[in-house]
Amino acid sequence: MMPSHYQTEPGFDPAEDHVGPFYFAKQGDKLSYAFEAAQSHCNAHGTVHGGILMTFADYCLCMEATDHYASETCITVSFSSAFVSGAEIGALVEGRVDVTKKTGSMVFLTGSLFVSDETILTFTAVVKRLRN
Repeated sequence: MMPSHYQTEPGFDPAEDHVGPFYFAKQGDKLSYAFEAAQSHCNAHGTVHGGILMTFADYCLCMEATDHYASETCITVSFSSAFVSGAEIGALVEGRVDVTKKTGSMVFLTGSLFVSDETILTFTAVVKRLRN
């Protein structure tokens, strides 16, 4: 079950609405991210599909790079990930992202997805900043 402090914004990104729903929460000066793994997120083995995890990671990193799209949007230029473990139906998959560097036109980020305290995916990315 999704913790009550998380919220979502349906209608902002149709692809994320279709794949998700994905959620975010403001915790101090940071955002945190989560989704609850459902049958629709799973592969033939009954675990969350890797493509879903990568899509969620992209959601997390774009939200972080743009400060929740407050004054700009972005497009992902590069994305690299490593699958460390899996997630089962019903798991709360959470994401953490750190901005390594933000320039005038690019943002460099690293992050991880986890279930409880177990890391399931690590990633690095570069996004291009697009001002509104």
